[in-house]
Amino acid sequence: MSLFYEYSGNLHMHTPYSDGEAYHAEIAQAALSAGLDFIIVTDHNVLVQGVEGYYSSGEGTERRHLLLLSGEEIHDRTRQPQVNHLLVYGAERELAACAADPQTLINAVNAADGLCFLAHPHDTPLERVQEPAIAWEDWQVRGFSGLEIWNYMSSLKQVINEGSLLQGIRAIFRPEDVISAPNPLTLAKWDELLSMGRRVVGIGNSDAHGTVFQLGFLKHTVFPYDFLFSCVNTHILSAQPFKGEWQHDKALIYKALRHGHAYIGYDLLGSTRQFRFSANGQYGSAIMGDSLKVGGGVTLQALAGERSHIKIIRHGKVVAEAENRENLTYTAQQGGAYRVEVWRTFKGKPRAWILSNPIYLEDTTYQAEGI
Repeated sequence: MSLFYEYSGNLHMHTPYSDGEAYHAEIAQAALSAGLDFIIVTDHNVLVQGVEGYYSSGEGTERRHLLLLSGEEIHDRTRQPQVNHLLVYGAERELAACAADPQTLINAVNAADGLCFLAHPHDTPLERVQEPAIAWEDWQVRGFSGLEIWNYMSSLKQVINEGSLLQGIRAIFRPEDVISAPNPLTLAKWDELLSMGRRVVGIGNSDAHGTVFQLGFLKHTVFPYDFLFSCVNTHILSAQPFKGEWQHDKALIYKALRHGHAYIGYDLLGSTRQFRFSANGQYGSAIMGDSLKVGGGVTLQALAGERSHIKIIRHGKVVAEAENRENLTYTAQQGGAYRVEVWRTFKGKPRAWILSNPIYLEDTTYQAEGI
Protein backbone atom coordinates (compact mmCIF):
# COMPACT_ATOMS: atom_id res chain seq x y z
CA MET A 1 0.00 0.00 0.00
CA SER A 2 1.28 3.46 -0.90
CA LEU A 3 2.28 5.93 1.77
CA PHE A 4 -0.49 8.16 3.05
CA TYR A 5 -0.21 11.08 5.43
CA GLU A 6 -2.72 11.04 8.28
CA TYR A 7 -4.29 14.09 9.91
CA SER A 8 -6.98 14.20 12.59
CA GLY A 9 -9.63 16.87 12.87
CA ASN A 10 -13.08 17.84 14.07
CA LEU A 11 -15.68 19.16 11.65
CA HIS A 12 -18.61 20.41 13.76
CA MET A 13 -18.51 23.12 16.45
CA HIS A 14 -19.93 26.52 17.31
CA THR A 15 -18.87 30.00 18.46
CA PRO A 16 -20.83 33.02 19.79
CA TYR A 17 -21.65 33.82 16.15
CA SER A 18 -24.42 31.27 16.73
CA ASP A 19 -24.83 29.31 19.98
CA GLY A 20 -21.28 28.55 21.16
CA GLU A 21 -19.27 30.08 23.98
CA ALA A 22 -15.71 30.53 22.63
CA TYR A 23 -14.42 32.41 19.58
CA HIS A 24 -12.20 30.95 16.90
CA ALA A 25 -8.77 31.70 18.39
CA GLU A 26 -9.73 30.16 21.73
CA ILE A 27 -11.23 27.10 20.06
CA ALA A 28 -8.04 26.70 18.03
CA GLN A 29 -6.00 26.62 21.24
CA ALA A 30 -8.33 23.97 22.67
CA ALA A 31 -7.88 21.88 19.53
CA LEU A 32 -4.12 22.29 19.70
CA SER A 33 -4.09 21.09 23.31
CA ALA A 34 -6.09 18.03 22.22
CA GLY A 35 -3.52 17.23 19.52
CA LEU A 36 -5.69 17.87 16.46
CA ASP A 37 -4.30 18.94 13.10
CA PHE A 38 -7.35 20.81 11.77
CA ILE A 39 -10.87 21.90 12.69
CA ILE A 40 -13.86 23.25 10.76
CA VAL A 41 -16.08 25.71 12.65
CA THR A 42 -19.74 25.40 11.64
CA ASP A 43 -21.92 28.13 13.09
CA HIS A 44 -25.66 28.01 12.45
CA ASN A 45 -26.72 29.81 9.26
CA VAL A 46 -23.70 32.09 9.12
CA LEU A 47 -20.44 31.63 7.21
CA VAL A 48 -17.89 33.52 9.26
CA GLN A 49 -15.25 35.16 7.05
CA GLY A 50 -11.68 36.17 7.79
CA VAL A 51 -10.84 33.51 10.37
CA GLU A 52 -9.34 30.73 8.26
CA GLY A 53 -5.68 29.93 8.54
CA TYR A 54 -3.04 28.40 10.77
CA TYR A 55 -3.03 28.93 14.55
CA SER A 56 -0.07 27.99 16.75
CA SER A 57 0.90 27.23 20.33
CA GLY A 58 4.10 26.42 22.19
CA GLU A 59 7.69 27.46 21.59
CA GLY A 60 10.71 25.98 19.86
CA THR A 61 10.55 22.25 19.31
CA GLU A 62 7.23 22.16 21.19
CA ARG A 63 5.55 24.55 18.78
CA ARG A 64 2.47 23.06 17.10
CA HIS A 65 0.22 24.30 14.32
CA LEU A 66 -3.44 23.78 13.58
CA LEU A 67 -5.45 24.70 10.49
CA LEU A 68 -8.82 26.31 11.23
CA LEU A 69 -11.41 26.39 8.45
CA SER A 70 -14.86 27.94 8.31
CA GLY A 71 -17.95 25.98 7.31
CA GLU A 72 -21.60 26.24 8.22
CA GLU A 73 -24.50 24.28 9.72
CA ILE A 74 -27.56 25.31 7.72
CA HIS A 75 -31.20 24.71 8.56
CA ASP A 76 -34.59 26.34 8.08
CA ARG A 77 -35.19 28.55 11.12
CA THR A 78 -38.90 28.84 10.32
CA ARG A 79 -39.52 25.10 10.52
CA GLN A 80 -40.54 23.71 13.91
CA PRO A 81 -38.91 21.66 15.17
CA GLN A 82 -35.83 22.80 13.30
CA VAL A 83 -34.89 19.47 11.75
CA ASN A 84 -32.72 18.80 8.66
CA HIS A 85 -29.42 20.36 9.73
CA LEU A 86 -26.84 20.24 6.94
CA LEU A 87 -23.09 20.61 7.51
CA VAL A 88 -21.62 22.53 4.56
CA TYR A 89 -17.91 22.73 3.77
CA GLY A 90 -15.97 24.42 1.01
CA ALA A 91 -18.86 26.21 -0.71
CA GLU A 92 -17.11 29.55 -0.09
CA ARG A 93 -20.36 31.51 -0.05
CA GLU A 94 -23.41 31.95 2.14
CA LEU A 95 -26.16 29.46 1.27
CA ALA A 96 -28.54 29.83 4.22
CA ALA A 97 -31.08 31.48 1.94
CA CYS A 98 -31.62 28.04 0.34
CA ALA A 99 -32.48 26.37 3.65
CA ALA A 100 -36.27 26.18 3.18
CA ASP A 101 -35.95 23.20 0.83
CA PRO A 102 -33.26 20.61 1.65
CA GLN A 103 -32.85 19.44 -1.94
CA THR A 104 -32.47 23.00 -3.21
CA LEU A 105 -29.83 23.57 -0.53
CA ILE A 106 -27.91 20.40 -1.44
CA ASN A 107 -28.06 21.35 -5.12
CA ALA A 108 -26.67 24.80 -4.30
CA VAL A 109 -23.80 23.25 -2.33
CA ASN A 110 -22.91 20.99 -5.25
CA ALA A 111 -23.13 23.89 -7.71
CA ALA A 112 -20.63 25.74 -5.51
CA ASP A 113 -18.32 22.67 -5.54
CA GLY A 114 -18.83 22.21 -1.81
CA LEU A 115 -19.43 19.21 0.40
CA CYS A 116 -22.43 18.55 2.62
CA PHE A 117 -23.24 16.02 5.33
CA LEU A 118 -26.53 15.32 7.11
CA ALA A 119 -25.88 16.34 10.72
CA HIS A 120 -26.92 14.15 13.70
CA PRO A 121 -29.45 12.36 11.45
CA HIS A 122 -31.10 10.32 14.23
CA ASP A 123 -30.91 12.83 17.05
CA THR A 124 -33.21 12.11 19.99
CA PRO A 125 -35.29 14.54 22.08
CA LEU A 126 -34.06 15.71 25.47
CA GLU A 127 -37.42 15.37 27.18
CA ARG A 128 -36.39 16.51 30.64
CA VAL A 129 -35.73 20.02 29.33
CA GLN A 130 -38.33 19.90 26.53
CA GLU A 131 -35.73 19.96 23.77
CA PRO A 132 -37.07 18.30 20.60
CA ALA A 133 -35.13 15.91 18.42
CA ILE A 134 -33.11 17.69 15.74
CA ALA A 135 -32.97 14.79 13.32
CA TRP A 136 -32.97 14.48 9.54
CA GLU A 137 -36.46 13.87 8.17
CA ASP A 138 -36.36 14.41 4.40
CA TRP A 139 -34.63 11.18 3.33
CA GLN A 140 -35.77 11.49 -0.28
CA VAL A 141 -32.96 13.97 -0.99
CA ARG A 142 -30.06 13.05 -3.27
CA GLY A 143 -26.60 14.44 -3.87
CA PHE A 144 -25.33 14.86 -0.31
CA SER A 145 -21.72 13.86 0.39
CA GLY A 146 -22.42 11.73 3.43
CA LEU A 147 -23.67 11.33 6.98
CA GLU A 148 -22.44 12.49 10.35
CA ILE A 149 -22.31 8.94 11.66
CA TRP A 150 -21.29 9.87 15.20
CA ASN A 151 -22.16 13.15 16.90
CA TYR A 152 -20.90 13.09 20.50
CA MET A 153 -23.41 15.61 21.85
CA SER A 154 -26.26 13.71 20.22
CA SER A 155 -24.97 10.54 21.91
CA LEU A 156 -25.11 12.38 25.23
CA LYS A 157 -28.74 13.35 24.61
CA GLN A 158 -29.59 9.75 23.80
CA VAL A 159 -28.04 8.45 27.04
CA ILE A 160 -29.74 11.12 29.16
CA ASN A 161 -33.11 10.51 27.52
CA GLU A 162 -33.01 6.73 27.84
CA GLY A 163 -31.65 6.48 31.39
CA SER A 164 -32.57 7.58 34.87
CA LEU A 165 -31.95 11.06 36.25
CA LEU A 166 -28.88 9.72 38.07
CA GLN A 167 -27.55 8.24 34.83
CA GLY A 168 -28.19 11.56 33.11
CA ILE A 169 -26.15 13.43 35.71
CA ARG A 170 -23.40 10.86 35.42
CA ALA A 171 -23.40 11.29 31.64
CA ILE A 172 -22.95 15.06 31.96
CA PHE A 173 -20.00 14.76 34.34
CA ARG A 174 -18.45 11.50 33.11
CA PRO A 175 -19.63 10.87 29.53
CA GLU A 176 -16.83 8.38 28.91
CA ASP A 177 -18.54 6.05 31.42
CA VAL A 178 -21.74 5.81 29.41
CA ILE A 179 -21.19 6.76 25.74
CA SER A 180 -20.22 3.65 23.79
CA ALA A 181 -21.14 3.89 20.12
CA PRO A 182 -23.01 5.86 17.47
CA ASN A 183 -26.78 5.65 17.25
CA PRO A 184 -27.53 2.20 15.77
CA LEU A 185 -30.24 3.76 13.61
CA THR A 186 -27.60 5.87 11.88
CA LEU A 187 -25.37 2.87 11.28
CA ALA A 188 -28.35 0.97 9.87
CA LYS A 189 -29.25 3.86 7.54
CA TRP A 190 -25.62 4.06 6.38
CA ASP A 191 -25.62 0.35 5.55
CA GLU A 192 -28.99 0.66 3.82
CA LEU A 193 -27.75 3.44 1.54
CA LEU A 194 -24.50 1.59 0.84
CA SER A 195 -26.41 -1.59 -0.07
CA MET A 196 -28.30 0.46 -2.68
CA GLY A 197 -25.01 1.26 -4.40
CA ARG A 198 -24.81 4.82 -3.11
CA ARG A 199 -21.49 6.31 -2.05
CA VAL A 200 -21.91 7.76 1.44
CA VAL A 201 -18.94 9.22 3.33
CA GLY A 202 -19.10 8.86 7.10
CA ILE A 203 -17.68 11.44 9.51
CA GLY A 204 -17.61 11.77 13.32
CA ASN A 205 -17.63 15.00 15.31
CA SER A 206 -17.98 16.77 18.63
CA ASP A 207 -20.75 19.33 17.97
CA ALA A 208 -18.96 21.41 20.60
CA HIS A 209 -20.69 24.46 22.09
CA GLY A 210 -18.93 24.89 25.45
CA THR A 211 -22.32 25.50 27.05
CA VAL A 212 -22.24 26.43 30.74
CA PHE A 213 -25.08 25.22 32.96
CA GLN A 214 -25.65 26.72 36.38
CA LEU A 215 -27.77 25.35 39.23
CA GLY A 216 -27.45 27.57 42.27
CA PHE A 217 -23.76 27.86 43.08
CA LEU A 218 -22.92 24.88 40.85
CA LYS A 219 -21.58 25.72 37.39
CA HIS A 220 -20.51 23.12 34.86
CA THR A 221 -19.45 23.29 31.21
CA VAL A 222 -21.04 20.57 29.07
CA PHE A 223 -18.53 19.87 27.59
CA PRO A 224 -15.30 21.92 27.31
CA TYR A 225 -14.03 22.19 23.75
CA ASP A 226 -10.69 20.56 24.55
CA PHE A 227 -12.41 17.56 26.14
CA LEU A 228 -14.69 17.02 23.15
CA PHE A 229 -11.75 17.32 20.77
CA SER A 230 -10.25 14.35 22.62
CA CYS A 231 -13.32 12.19 21.99
CA VAL A 232 -14.81 11.47 18.54
CA ASN A 233 -12.83 12.83 15.59
CA THR A 234 -12.46 12.33 11.85
CA HIS A 235 -9.06 11.17 10.56
CA ILE A 236 -8.18 11.79 6.92
CA LEU A 237 -5.58 10.15 4.67
CA SER A 238 -3.83 12.24 2.04
CA ALA A 239 -1.39 11.17 -0.66
CA GLN A 240 0.32 14.54 -0.20
CA PRO A 241 1.56 16.06 3.08
CA PHE A 242 0.45 19.38 4.49
CA LYS A 243 2.83 22.20 3.54
CA GLY A 244 1.85 24.70 6.22
CA GLU A 245 0.20 26.82 3.50
CA TRP A 246 -3.42 27.00 4.58
CA GLN A 247 -5.08 27.18 1.16
CA HIS A 248 -3.05 24.25 -0.14
CA ASP A 249 -3.74 22.19 2.96
CA LYS A 250 -7.42 23.15 2.96
CA ALA A 251 -7.72 21.65 -0.52
CA LEU A 252 -6.14 18.40 0.70
CA ILE A 253 -8.65 18.13 3.56
CA TYR A 254 -11.65 18.63 1.31
CA LYS A 255 -10.25 16.25 -1.30
CA ALA A 256 -9.86 13.50 1.31
CA LEU A 257 -13.38 14.08 2.67
CA ARG A 258 -14.90 14.15 -0.82
CA HIS A 259 -13.39 10.77 -1.65
CA GLY A 260 -14.05 9.17 1.73
CA HIS A 261 -10.35 8.73 2.49
CA ALA A 262 -11.18 8.94 6.17
CA TYR A 263 -12.25 7.08 9.28
CA ILE A 264 -13.93 7.93 12.59
CA GLY A 265 -11.92 7.46 15.78
CA TYR A 266 -13.13 7.47 19.39
CA ASP A 267 -9.75 8.78 20.49
CA LEU A 268 -10.69 9.01 24.16
CA LEU A 269 -10.24 5.24 24.40
CA GLY A 270 -6.71 5.44 23.01
CA SER A 271 -5.07 6.90 19.94
CA THR A 272 -6.60 5.58 16.72
CA ARG A 273 -3.83 6.97 14.52
CA GLN A 274 -2.25 4.48 12.14
CA PHE A 275 -5.47 2.52 11.57
CA ARG A 276 -5.62 1.33 7.97
CA PHE A 277 -8.14 -0.50 5.81
CA SER A 278 -7.01 -1.54 2.33
CA ALA A 279 -7.85 -3.83 -0.57
CA ASN A 280 -5.68 -5.64 -3.07
CA GLY A 281 -6.69 -7.65 -6.13
CA GLN A 282 -5.89 -8.35 -9.76
CA TYR A 283 -7.16 -4.90 -10.74
CA GLY A 284 -4.99 -3.00 -8.27
CA SER A 285 -5.28 -1.68 -4.74
CA ALA A 286 -7.61 0.63 -2.85
CA ILE A 287 -8.05 2.41 0.46
CA MET A 288 -11.15 3.64 2.23
CA GLY A 289 -13.40 5.52 -0.17
CA ASP A 290 -11.98 3.91 -3.31
CA SER A 291 -13.56 1.48 -5.77
CA LEU A 292 -12.00 -1.73 -7.06
CA LYS A 293 -13.25 -4.45 -9.39
CA VAL A 294 -13.68 -7.82 -7.73
CA GLY A 295 -12.28 -9.96 -10.52
CA GLY A 296 -11.12 -13.28 -9.09
CA GLY A 297 -11.28 -11.97 -5.55
CA VAL A 298 -10.02 -9.08 -3.44
CA THR A 299 -8.04 -9.31 -0.21
CA LEU A 300 -9.30 -6.87 2.41
CA GLN A 301 -7.00 -6.06 5.32
CA ALA A 302 -7.77 -4.06 8.47
CA LEU A 303 -4.88 -2.99 10.69
CA ALA A 304 -6.00 -1.70 14.10
CA GLY A 305 -2.63 -1.13 15.75
CA GLU A 306 -3.70 -2.70 19.05
CA ARG A 307 -5.40 -5.91 20.06
CA SER A 308 -9.12 -5.41 19.69
CA HIS A 309 -12.33 -6.86 18.26
CA ILE A 310 -12.26 -6.23 14.49
CA LYS A 311 -15.26 -6.70 12.20
CA ILE A 312 -15.52 -6.42 8.41
CA ILE A 313 -19.10 -5.52 7.50
CA ARG A 314 -20.90 -5.68 4.15
CA HIS A 315 -24.30 -3.98 3.99
CA GLY A 316 -24.97 -4.41 7.68
CA LYS A 317 -23.80 -8.03 7.97
CA VAL A 318 -20.51 -9.11 9.55
CA VAL A 319 -18.59 -11.18 6.98
CA ALA A 320 -15.40 -11.60 9.02
CA GLU A 321 -14.30 -10.84 12.56
CA ALA A 322 -11.51 -11.53 15.00
CA GLU A 323 -11.15 -10.88 18.71
CA ASN A 324 -7.99 -9.88 20.55
CA ARG A 325 -6.20 -9.28 17.26
CA GLU A 326 -4.32 -6.34 15.74
CA ASN A 327 -5.29 -7.20 12.17
CA LEU A 328 -7.90 -9.03 10.12
CA THR A 329 -7.71 -10.29 6.53
CA TYR A 330 -10.68 -11.40 4.41
CA THR A 331 -10.94 -12.46 0.77
CA ALA A 332 -14.05 -10.96 -0.81
CA GLN A 333 -15.59 -12.66 -3.82
CA GLN A 334 -18.72 -10.52 -3.99
CA GLY A 335 -19.29 -6.89 -4.89
CA GLY A 336 -20.54 -4.42 -2.30
CA ALA A 337 -19.51 -1.76 0.17
CA TYR A 338 -17.20 -3.18 2.83
CA ARG A 339 -16.45 -1.22 5.99
CA VAL A 340 -14.68 -1.96 9.27
CA GLU A 341 -15.67 -1.54 12.90
CA VAL A 342 -13.07 -1.93 15.64
CA TRP A 343 -14.29 -2.38 19.21
CA ARG A 344 -12.33 -2.42 22.43
CA THR A 345 -13.17 -2.75 26.11
CA PHE A 346 -12.98 0.47 28.11
CA LYS A 347 -13.97 0.67 31.78
CA GLY A 348 -15.36 -2.85 31.55
CA LYS A 349 -17.65 -2.19 28.59
CA PRO A 350 -17.27 -2.82 24.84
CA ARG A 351 -16.99 0.47 22.90
CA ALA A 352 -16.83 1.37 19.25
CA TRP A 353 -13.25 2.58 18.77
CA ILE A 354 -12.83 2.94 15.01
CA LEU A 355 -15.34 3.13 12.16
CA SER A 356 -13.87 3.06 8.66
CA ASN A 357 -15.32 4.43 5.48
CA PRO A 358 -16.21 1.75 2.94
CA ILE A 359 -14.15 0.27 0.16
CA TYR A 360 -16.48 -0.28 -2.81
CA LEU A 361 -15.94 -3.59 -4.60
CA GLU A 362 -17.64 -3.63 -7.97
CA ASP A 363 -18.93 -6.57 -10.00
CA THR A 364 -21.85 -7.12 -12.37
CA THR A 365 -24.32 -6.94 -9.48
CA TYR A 366 -22.95 -3.91 -7.60
CA GLN A 367 -21.75 -0.61 -9.00
CA ALA A 368 -21.15 2.25 -6.58
CA GLU A 369 -22.52 5.62 -7.59
CA GLY A 370 -22.68 9.14 -6.21
CA ILE A 371 -25.55 10.03 -3.95
